[in-house]
Amino acid sequence: MDDDTKTPINRGLIVGSVMLATLMQAIDTTIANVALPEMQGSLSATQDQAAWVLTSYIVAAAIMTPVTGWLAGALGRRRLLIIAVAGFTAASILCGIATGIGEMVLFRVLQGIFGAALVPISQSILLDIFPREKHGQAMALWGMGIMVGPILGPPLGGWLTEFYSWRWVFLINVPVGALALMGILASVPKDKTTSRPLDWTGLALLALGIGGLQLFLDRGQGLDWFGSVEIQIEAAIAFLGIYLYALHWRSKSQSRNGVLLDLGLWRNRNFAVATLLIFVVGIVLFSTLALLPPYLSQLMHYPVLDIGLLLAPRGIGTMFGMMLVGRLIGRIDARWPILVGMLLTAGSLHFMTQFGLQVSRFDVAWIGVMQGLGLGLVFVPISSVAYATLPAIQRTEAASLFSLVRNIGSSVGISVVMTLLARSTQINHAEIAARVPAFGVESGFLPAAWDLSTSAGMMAVNNEITRQALVISYVNDFWLLMILTIGAIPLVYLLKADGKAAANTVPAIDH
Repeated sequence: MDDDTKTPINRGLIVGSVMLATLMQAIDTTIANVALPEMQGSLSATQDQAAWVLTSYIVAAAIMTPVTGWLAGALGRRRLLIIAVAGFTAASILCGIATGIGEMVLFRVLQGIFGAALVPISQSILLDIFPREKHGQAMALWGMGIMVGPILGPPLGGWLTEFYSWRWVFLINVPVGALALMGILASVPKDKTTSRPLDWTGLALLALGIGGLQLFLDRGQGLDWFGSVEIQIEAAIAFLGIYLYALHWRSKSQSRNGVLLDLGLWRNRNFAVATLLIFVVGIVLFSTLALLPPYLSQLMHYPVLDIGLLLAPRGIGTMFGMMLVGRLIGRIDARWPILVGMLLTAGSLHFMTQFGLQVSRFDVAWIGVMQGLGLGLVFVPISSVAYATLPAIQRTEAASLFSLVRNIGSSVGISVVMTLLARSTQINHAEIAARVPAFGVESGFLPAAWDLSTSAGMMAVNNEITRQALVISYVNDFWLLMILTIGAIPLVYLLKADGKAAANTVPAIDH
């Protein structure tokens, strides 16, 4: 598989099997969100306990992602992929039959542990089975699962929960995992293993740092951030863990055994810039996915299935963008589709800043197509250029770091926009309410039902103020995401990408 001139006999089967495994893991990052209220009631859990169903999976996957490179060397990528798919499928069955919240959290941890390796390993395998001039097509295929999966998760989860049971949110993985496992066993060739010892010190420091950071980001809004002792402790653990790992890496990077995750990969300019760009893509993709469903539900009063249908065009736009750029990436400078994609994404966010209480379904749909198209155009060339100047032996470890940064970006984005949404709503509510007495019923500006001298009128006015304050807060979040996207555009010019030349050049990294 290291020789790009050889064509694997079952390349199509490998692609299909790896894509199924990737899609299964990507969908599970969001599919359980809409089923959470049903789970809470069925498992007799409090709201805080139910939130751990999501948090436990995210934290476990984040901690295990950096270990993927070492595991791939110790077990071989084929064996690790088989274990990951089988373990993820088995953990999904356990989640589907859980009878208590404690069991559910434990099984979600197992899902995260096994699922962490699926994305970087699948990406590494696809890069190896395609020649370098077709890496753009390989990343387009892989990116469809990564980008479309989180978009499909909420509508699929809502449909399964409404018409069947929340348990099918997890049990749906069983046939998909079984098909992926059979395909992998039949097609993915065996590869060599390495005997590098595990960096236990690095693993402990990264586990503390990344685990603390994910808990800090996931639970901060609910616990009032630094007003909570728990959040203060998690922030301190995150900082110390990451800082001490950086010192550990610096002292051990020249040793024969090496470290768990090589931060020296960021000395490669293409990989470093691509990592920054994918961090921004992670923020924008998952932040908009976190904002749109509650916007359509709370303000527009759309049912779950309608929300899923309105989000589906984003996935269609993403797939079209990836298929298009997959065919162009070897023929044109890879920076052009990235630039166009960033501009389309920024433009879609600008249109979203025009949203109000009367936004039409058509507007939500076509803006979603535009945003999906932009993200699709960006994701493939970034993923391709990131590895274009890395030697093949470093791809698995680089894919682990790349996936980790994207996941951290998504966590940071969701935490920031949700915090700003909550706090901005309070501020906007107070400012609007302070001006309401100047527009009393007697002035003719307010309907008679909003008579401030009655309790019913006061309640009606307060509800409307809350709605308007919430709209303004959503718009402010969309503005922030638009500015972030525009601010990241200059990074494109730092990439070394010159069409085929960039794709075919693989110099060694200077460590």
